[in-house]
Amino acid sequence: MNNKPLNPNLVAVILIGFTLLIVAALPIHIQFVPNEAAAQDTPPPASEVLLVAQVEKNVLEYTLKAVIGQTPPMAFIGIGGGIDGQVNPTLTANVGDTVRITVINGDPVLHNLVIDEFQVTTGDILQKDQSVTVEFTPDKPGNFAYYCATPGHREVGMWGTLTVTGEALAEAQNAAAPAEAAMVPTAAPAIADAVAIVRNPADLPAPIGDRGPIDVRVDLNAVEANGILADGTTYRYFTFDGQVPGPMIRIRVGDTVELHIHNDTSSQLQHSIDLHAVTGPGGGAVYTQTNPGEETTFTFKTLAPGVFVYHCATPSVAHHIASGMFGLIVVEPAGGLPPVDREFYVMQSEVYTVEPYGTKGNLTFDHAAMLNEQPQYFVFNGAANALTTDENALHAKVGETVRIFFGVGGPNFTSSFHVIGEMFDRVYNYGSLTTPPMTDVQTILVPPGGATMVEFKLEVPGRYILVDHALARLERGLAGYLFAEGDDNPTIFREGGSAASS
Repeated sequence: MNNKPLNPNLVAVILIGFTLLIVAALPIHIQFVPNEAAAQDTPPPASEVLLVAQVEKNVLEYTLKAVIGQTPPMAFIGIGGGIDGQVNPTLTANVGDTVRITVINGDPVLHNLVIDEFQVTTGDILQKDQSVTVEFTPDKPGNFAYYCATPGHREVGMWGTLTVTGEALAEAQNAAAPAEAAMVPTAAPAIADAVAIVRNPADLPAPIGDRGPIDVRVDLNAVEANGILADGTTYRYFTFDGQVPGPMIRIRVGDTVELHIHNDTSSQLQHSIDLHAVTGPGGGAVYTQTNPGEETTFTFKTLAPGVFVYHCATPSVAHHIASGMFGLIVVEPAGGLPPVDREFYVMQSEVYTVEPYGTKGNLTFDHAAMLNEQPQYFVFNGAANALTTDENALHAKVGETVRIFFGVGGPNFTSSFHVIGEMFDRVYNYGSLTTPPMTDVQTILVPPGGATMVEFKLEVPGRYILVDHALARLERGLAGYLFAEGDDNPTIFREGGSAASS
């Protein structure tokens, strides 16, 4: 028998294979651990960094509800947490915090929230229960106002304070104030379907005549409309019944009036009415703060005759008046007014726009200009040069007696009412119908919220111009025409010198 030695290579192969079989069968887990220095220098994944930052960031959440009809008349009410139930609560934060404010609209009325210093705005919130959330990081300490920027809302109480503590962030301290470029206001295109809002001056109720006191129902509709301010120029008007001025209310002393205010469902704001002929708080405004789509009513008795103004009395009252929400209520005395041949209804007001007078397009209301009493337009019956058109000019005949019920909505400027080429035979100063009228008056002062009644007879044909004798206003749209038709009257007015005589 030959004994041959084993091949060393074969033995090695067998041993390696056997070892691999054992390793595969055993639950061995091999982990390579880097040394300590390498582990410290290796950054964690980006997702872990973000998670850590979110954990460390301080987020403050506040909820405010916009409410009306309380004290103050408009306010933000805190909802939840430490501000629950507080009126215009003070909100607190530190520099660098994330501040999250949710605003809920408590009524179907236009509101918003603005913090100027941090460029925060919710935008307009119109629908009831609509909510908007804004988020920002204050970068400097101080006390900052949050407020509703709808005209007049801040002024009647819709604002509070955000108090920020800490040190200003470096980037805020080092940020240079941006240079202010001179801006020329430009207007958006005119509204294509804007409507004519001018009330024809001949559109007024017939005289009451000689009747006794009765019960009267009056319905007025608050309508917000895109109207024509001038040729090629539109503006957002607030109106009673869609025209400026609102309809003349004509009643008798001793009447009992049930007045209903309807606010159109398309309105964005509350509206109401204050009638200067009413004896009672607010002239009716306390009972008629009316939300869009709703109706309010109250009843009053007329105690004194006169020519009185009425207007919307919802903040900002001046804004609503400047936008066209005014009219006249004429309370005739017992027995009625003396008869005349023609009656007309004219009211003067101002319009305040961001854009200069004469700008074409859709113009924007300027609240600051109104507060500073800097109107761009002066108007009769709502629009520039409205009563100079054939459609809306006053028309009468030679020999006729004319009566003009004239009032000033304002909200700011007194009128020196004058008809060029005529004098007023009778003036019922300040709208009083119980005081003997003044006679032979050239120009009559009528304050904002005031009225008068003037009467005169037309003796000569031609065109007579209605003006405010602060005549610079003529160049800002304040003019009207009265056309008198008929035969010439050379004994009163003619061209040339006197006739030759012996």
